[in-house]
Formats: sequence, structure tokens, C-alpha cells
Amino acid sequence: MTTKLETKRDFTVMVHAYIRSDKNFETAYEQLKVIDMYAEKKKINIDDRYIDQKSQNKRLRDRDDVVNYFKSGAGGTLLVYDTWTLTTNMEDAVQIFSCLLKNEYEVHFVKQSVIISKNSDVMLILGIIDQLRRTLQESSKRSIGRPKGSHSSSKFDKYHNEIISHIKADKSVSEIARLLQVSRSSLKDYIESRELKEIALGSLVHKIPEDAEETVINKIACPITTK
Repeated sequence: MTTKLETKRDFTVMVHAYIRSDKNFETAYEQLKVIDMYAEKKKINIDDRYIDQKSQNKRLRDRDDVVNYFKSGAGGTLLVYDTWTLTTNMEDAVQIFSCLLKNEYEVHFVKQSVIISKNSDVMLILGIIDQLRRTLQESSKRSIGRPKGSHSSSKFDKYHNEIISHIKADKSVSEIARLLQVSRSSLKDYIESRELKEIALGSLVHKIPEDAEETVINKIACPITTK
């Protein structure tokens, strides 16, 4: 049964989580883990998780599947891990932000614990875009490997939410492996390395900073002059 989130906009909307792989940043697993902790903390039920393995380094004009996915969820709530998740191209970022807000999305940037919509303070929206600019600028100055402690993509990533549901239902690893028709030992390694029991039981908590919006705005950087 599809679960929906009731918002202050007085109608029922779908809640989507968009996860995009990028070799220079956090893996799909890392994004999923943080998003799920955030959703648990905020008591948000996620209806759909879109794990995008194809869009790395592609411009928006070559990402038809993603564009159509966003269009189909117009008026809904979108959870993304960080600003770079949407795109690592500044021109595309302006277009994506504009279209998401025009189509009545409420976008949660989970890492920053910031929510934007078309009614948000323009300084907050500019702050989020400037944060992406700084992230890309910093990444271009150095060669970025896989973040310490992160994991490569796994064939079990697509079962991530289902595995957590089974753990919450107190099913054993053997039972879950039978249900998914996968190797018990491989599944056990996946659950342990991804800390899925801790996520399911709520022992990992996403910390929501105070004054998150003010922090984003205050970090807006003005150009540095040479004189």
C-alpha cells in the first residue's frame, strides 16, 4: 500500500528520495543511510527511492529518465542527500532548482537539514546554490577518492528499504535471505557493513543542527578581489 505524507499544503503528496551515484562524492549507500535516518527523525514515510546509477557526469539534457521522474512527482516532497546530488553543473543546477520550485516541490537537503520551496527566503535558495558552487570549486582543486569509511555500490542496495522493514519486523538474516532469494552469508555481510540493524532499530540518529537555514545563508561567499 502506498504511504503518503500529509503536509501543511492541505493535500496529500508523494515523498520521493533521489540518490545519484558520483565517484567523487558519497556512495549511494552512504546517501541512503543518511536519508533514512533523517526520515526516521522527521517521521517522514518515503514512498519511492530512485537510485540513479546512470547520470554521473551527464548534463541535464542527457538525463531524460531523471527529468521525467521529477516531472512525474510534481507537487510532492523530494529528499536528496546534498546539493551535488541533483547535478555537478552550475548551469544545470539553476535550471533544476527553478523547475523543482516552479512545480511545487518541497525539497529537503538532508545533509544540511534545510528545506526549500517556492515560498522560501530567496537568500536561503541562493545560499544552497552557492554551497554547490563552493563544493564544486573545492573538488576541482584536488583529486577526490572514495570517502574514508564509505562503500561501493552493492547488488543489495535495491533491497535496502525492504531489508530494513524485515529487520524491524524481527526477521532473522536467514528468513530475509530466503524472502529475497539471495545468499545468507552475503546478505549478512551487507547488513553488518551498512549498519542496517542499527538504522532499523534507531540507534543511529541523524543530528539536526540548530539554525540550519541561518548557517547556510551566513556561508554565502562574496568574490575575493585582487586589490
